[in-house]
Amino acid sequence: MISEQVRKMTQVHWIVLFLSISIAWLFLYLLSVPNELRLLSKIYGANFFNEFCIITPDVSGFFQIFSMWILMSAAMMAPTALPAFAVYEELGDNVEINLLRLLLGYLTVWIVFSFFAAVSQMALFIYGYLDNLGQVTSSKLSGLILFFAGLYQFTSLKQACLAKCRRPLTFFMQYFEQGPLANGLRLGAVCLGCCWALMLISFVGGVMNLAFMGLATFLMIIEKLPQYGRFLTMPLGLILILSGLNLFIF
Repeated sequence: MISEQVRKMTQVHWIVLFLSISIAWLFLYLLSVPNELRLLSKIYGANFFNEFCIITPDVSGFFQIFSMWILMSAAMMAPTALPAFAVYEELGDNVEINLLRLLLGYLTVWIVFSFFAAVSQMALFIYGYLDNLGQVTSSKLSGLILFFAGLYQFTSLKQACLAKCRRPLTFFMQYFEQGPLANGLRLGAVCLGCCWALMLISFVGGVMNLAFMGLATFLMIIEKLPQYGRFLTMPLGLILILSGLNLFIF
């Protein structure tokens, strides 16, 4: 069974998907490396990548950070949904499916999330709570973000969304007749319910902090695994709550 799944994931559309995720992470890497350490800066212009990460309070600055959030969401969230995509394609052995439309629906949800994250980032920057690289400047605000992200780990909504993410076959069988696009939108909404709070912690860790993004992606992948995720969700919530209280009080 495992060997059959591996064989299927060597098909062209899977290779394109993996390549797209790799390219997204490559761009995030280039955006996170200082210009003086970046060999490609001579090709693309000395300040191109660093300027892309700097927030400016105008329309062009907004679309810049909106694009950055889309890139982050694609790089971080697509890997967490790979098991669900694989399960959906397995259904194609018996019925007609459309993985591309499923992906389109899934990514649409995260593009909408990216828009509101960019709006939040711009508002916090204008009111002086973020520096021009998107990191929170107030320890109390950082503490509040961590605290409420930790509390969210214990909510019934979080648990309900995780239950669906951990059982993608049951999820798709329940809503399959709605079609691939609707299933993609629904899957994206469920994943958003799982991960939006963890994504917003990037305001604390730094929006373009590659180490934070890698760690957050790893945790979100593990959290969605039925075998191991249940051992992570609540301990992670407790760590976030304690870290938030520590920053807020001290």
